[in-house]
Amino acid sequence: MPNMTPKKTPMPEQAPKVRNKNFEEVTLGYTDEMALQEAQRCLNCKHKPCVSGCPVNVPIPEFIHRVAEGDLEGAYRTIKSTNSLPAVCGRVCPQERQCESKCVRSIKGDSVGIGRLERYVADWFMEHGKAEEAKPKPNGHKVAVLGSGPSGLTCAGDLAKLGYEVTVFEALHSPGGVLMYGIPEFRLPKKIVQKEIDQLRQMGVTIDTDMVIGKVLSVDELFELGYEALYVGTGAGLPRFMNIPGEGLLGVYSANEFLTRINLMKAYLDDYDTPIIKPRRVAVIGGGNVAMDAARCAKRLGAEEVSILYRRSEAEMPARNEEIHHAKEEGITFRLLNNPVQILGDEQGNVNQIECVEMELGEPDASGRRSPKEKEGSNFRLDVDCVVVAIGNSPNPLIRSTTHGIEANQRGCLIVDDDTLQTTRQGVYAGGDAVTGAATVILAMGAGKHAARSIDEFIQSKQK
Repeated sequence: MPNMTPKKTPMPEQAPKVRNKNFEEVTLGYTDEMALQEAQRCLNCKHKPCVSGCPVNVPIPEFIHRVAEGDLEGAYRTIKSTNSLPAVCGRVCPQERQCESKCVRSIKGDSVGIGRLERYVADWFMEHGKAEEAKPKPNGHKVAVLGSGPSGLTCAGDLAKLGYEVTVFEALHSPGGVLMYGIPEFRLPKKIVQKEIDQLRQMGVTIDTDMVIGKVLSVDELFELGYEALYVGTGAGLPRFMNIPGEGLLGVYSANEFLTRINLMKAYLDDYDTPIIKPRRVAVIGGGNVAMDAARCAKRLGAEEVSILYRRSEAEMPARNEEIHHAKEEGITFRLLNNPVQILGDEQGNVNQIECVEMELGEPDASGRRSPKEKEGSNFRLDVDCVVVAIGNSPNPLIRSTTHGIEANQRGCLIVDDDTLQTTRQGVYAGGDAVTGAATVILAMGAGKHAARSIDEFIQSKQK
């Protein structure tokens, strides 16, 4: 019999006043009993609406049914049939806007905790599961993947399953892309990402780090080395700024730099001498998940006051509800309907204040959100010694600027065929943030799967 409790089984987590002083994972995961209780809330609907909300089409009712039966290895294999990174997705995927938003249980209560169960299954397998399957039989074809973020890793994994010899080229010294440099340890432990990457290596995927394609090797040279197709999954790592006075002062960071120093360069560990300001008063500009991550990291670095500055209201914030909730619990101040107009500094060039103007919401803009307008004469200043700009990123232009035949739109995003994800150059495919601009991990993974299918069809068609 289904468990008809209208509420999700709560997830244990660290107390706010404890966790905002450490970088350990906030949410602690389900126990066996909790997972069973939550799995029994699934109605195993005939039409499976939740699957339609998943960009990688995980067979959600099937894996949850296996959890309810106690077949956790079977549940893991079911998830892994379409999702190469289940432990990651169970933690950072915005299920509330995707699969869980389609759940029938959400009509009269909470949806089934699909993400929490996915995390539970993946964590169980990492601790108790048997070794992964042997390497697939080689098919004699080579494919290069540029970028080892979620999109590139997904594409590489799906091609490896088909027998392709896949090499992933990563510009940084550690693979994982945004999973390693962007998402903080307290949301996504790096050992989890590393284990997922290790499983891809077991399947035969080669990962070459410190390889800046467009500098170390060109796209043309990769084709000359025998790669029959390329997938560009290089993400959107070029930060945007507001272009207001004072952004060049010491203590002003892009969110990319701030989070990279903390996550990839280990500033969160006391035994690493990472160059970073340990701020007292911080202003974070933006309202997305990256802004929440930056603000929560600043608090953990010891900041006494951390403010989120966002020019719209909370209803328009693009961040996950869970991240907003956790940030508030941890003591982050939300200064909504406020927009920075300049950053001020002292005689040494260090940030000491940020000037903002109050906003009010007008008519909806092209995206459907109400456009903010300044309130005349409402300017005010905050004392700060650090400003983090988290208003979005654009794709890095390096690959397209060094490669003949690859075109981009006005935003710098690569132009691809909607059906195949092939760029304007034959044999070169692209997806994820490099095409869409900054989006979610799971959407990038969906593009990686899509591209893998197209690359396989492209290479196999040449053999006929």
